[in-house]
Amino acid sequence: MYTDALSFLEDERDAWRPFEALSQLSDEELERPVDAAHGWSGRDLMGHLVHWQLLGLEVARELAVGERSPKKVAADEDFETRGDVVVNAEVDALWRAKPIDEVRQEFARVPGELRGFLTVVPETRWVKDPDMQTFFFEETIEHYEDHAADLQAILDAAGVG
Repeated sequence: MYTDALSFLEDERDAWRPFEALSQLSDEELERPVDAAHGWSGRDLMGHLVHWQLLGLEVARELAVGERSPKKVAADEDFETRGDVVVNAEVDALWRAKPIDEVRQEFARVPGELRGFLTVVPETRWVKDPDMQTFFFEETIEHYEDHAADLQAILDAAGVG
C-alpha cells in the first residue's frame, strides 16, 4: 500500500520505462507476432497496455472533479459480467484496427497524461482510498509486471535488449 502519491507515481514511472523500448521498433517489428508473447505483436502489447491506461486516465479525470468515478463503476460491472477473455479480445481487435501511427501516438501520450492527471487528483480520492489505489495499481504497475515477459520476448524477437 502506498501512503503518498509521489511514491506511487515514481514506482509507476520506473515500471513503465522498459516498455518505452517498444517505441523504438520499426513498424514491421511491431507488427510481427511473437509466439513467446502468446502470439502478440509489439503493437498488440502497446495497444493492450494503453487501453487500460486510458481507462485509468478517464477515472482520474472524473476523480479530479468529483468524489466518485462512474466510469470505474461501469468498467467493473462490464468486466464482471463479460469476463477477462471477452473484454480483452475486444480490446485487442479495437487496437489492431487502428493505424500504427495512432497506436504510436497514444503510446507516447497516454502514460504521461495519466501521471499528470493523478497529480491533480486529491490523494484522498485515490491514494487514501484502498479501492481506488488498488484500481490504479492494477491498471499500471501490476499490469506492467504481468506483461514484462511479453515485452522481453518481443524485444528479443526484434533483436533489441
